[in-house]
Amino acid sequence: MSVQNTSSSLVIVESLTKNFGSKTAVDHVSFDIPWGEVFGLVGPNGAGKTTTVKILTTLLPPSGGSARIHGYDVTKHPAKVRRFIGYVPQALSADGDLTGYENLLIFCKLLGISGAERSRRIQEVLEMMDLTEAAHRRVKQYSGGMVRRLEVGQAMLMRPSVLLLDEPTVGLDPVARGTVWDLLNNFRQQYPLSILITTHYMEEAEALCDRVAIMNHGHIAALDTPAALKTGTGQPGATMEDAFRYYTGADYEEEEDFRDIKRTRKVARRLG
Repeated sequence: MSVQNTSSSLVIVESLTKNFGSKTAVDHVSFDIPWGEVFGLVGPNGAGKTTTVKILTTLLPPSGGSARIHGYDVTKHPAKVRRFIGYVPQALSADGDLTGYENLLIFCKLLGISGAERSRRIQEVLEMMDLTEAAHRRVKQYSGGMVRRLEVGQAMLMRPSVLLLDEPTVGLDPVARGTVWDLLNNFRQQYPLSILITTHYMEEAEALCDRVAIMNHGHIAALDTPAALKTGTGQPGATMEDAFRYYTGADYEEEEDFRDIKRTRKVARRLG
């Protein structure tokens, strides 16, 4: 397919807005993601991160503004956009009653990958995700970290140039979370792709992202490298949590309400 993008940025978002009735979930958000960059959208649940990602994946239409991936508008050319992206949603997408191999096989069929190429890509993903030995075990027997690796592998079957990860480590223990971090960092060394990751773990954004947009109540309050965001607070030894409080005027730890906490714990139980 010919690529219309003439800039160095694979993703260009301009004044993106999404309204749900009288509520504005995303309010004139703008950013771009160059080739090879890991870009973070950070903030508490309800900040607008997931809604932004769903617009980029063509699952939600915007109310205003625009978003383009590889030069294609997500509203006008959704089918073309989908050919360039891989998506890992926050909610579990793998079928626990199927094996890891069977989950990948179904994805290949849905993507129209057939024959020898299908077998080659499945094997490649299993090796990449360190799941070869567990390929023929049912996913319900996997650990939380293994499930997340499988889901990232599913997204990589299409060999996307833009990988969108919505809260990929929610509910994982610190060891499993670190494994996912290592996996994503390895991607950067091996594949020419850009990554957008949403998270409410500020240390995760600092560990993974080249640039970070701090979101709060649908707005981008600040956007820069993690180091620059911390320096901008004027506080010696500032953390990303300090940066969040500085740029939003909000108490990061108090932003999540009971429903958000309950939802996160439910995902954690499903991940085991």
